[in-house]
Amino acid sequence: MSERWIKAAPWLWTLGLFLIWEGSVRAFDIEVFILPAPTDIWAAIVKYWTPIWTNSLQTLMTTTIGFVMAVVGGLALGLAIGWSRAIYAGLYPLMIGFNSIPKVAVVPILVIWFGIGTVPAVLTAFLIAFFPIVVNVATGLATIEPEMEDVLRALGAKKMDIMLKVGIPRSMPYFFGSLKIAITLAFVGSVISETVAANSGIGHMMLAAQSQFNVPLVWAGLVALAVLGIVMYAAMAWLEMRMTGWAHRSGQR
Repeated sequence: MSERWIKAAPWLWTLGLFLIWEGSVRAFDIEVFILPAPTDIWAAIVKYWTPIWTNSLQTLMTTTIGFVMAVVGGLALGLAIGWSRAIYAGLYPLMIGFNSIPKVAVVPILVIWFGIGTVPAVLTAFLIAFFPIVVNVATGLATIEPEMEDVLRALGAKKMDIMLKVGIPRSMPYFFGSLKIAITLAFVGSVISETVAANSGIGHMMLAAQSQFNVPLVWAGLVALAVLGIVMYAAMAWLEMRMTGWAHRSGQR
């Protein structure tokens, strides 16, 4: 298959999905308040472009801040867990337990602490994106073969030397790969908080539209979130290839 067709495939599949969606809504005469057609959603995007754009920027800001916090904290804790078995044994069960808590249940606590607004959305994005980064970094460090460590120690390498020269480079593909997962989860966290306790953002806009039975605007918000997620995912994928291209097979199709 030619490279041109591969590059065009996402656009063709998306176009086909929208055509099938539009045709199904028209053929089965589905009411707009149940499932709006893509043309109805596009009309809502055009009509409400200003609030969609403004709230999208708010959601993007809170998501980015929370994501950056998750990257810094997740990388540091992942390295600490991979460094020490004692830290791993002590913290990992606690992290699993906390990650099992639905983050929507944490939002009311954050509202009590910080009030309604941007801070709970940022912290929710941070909390939901934090765990995948920690796990992947720790997993990357755990892939160091015991035989290699034994050889390095026999050559006089200390634990810090093994971590800096072998462990961290070995964990980088896992780390940058986890960013693609974490950025999409960060959007989920921001929107969850915005639907519960915020005065702006895509989640707040969708909740307000739902209360007014403006279903096309609700779907327009979903489309805006999808576009933001795709753009940020693509940015993380580009960063991954730039930083860890050596770890990927050049001939993979």
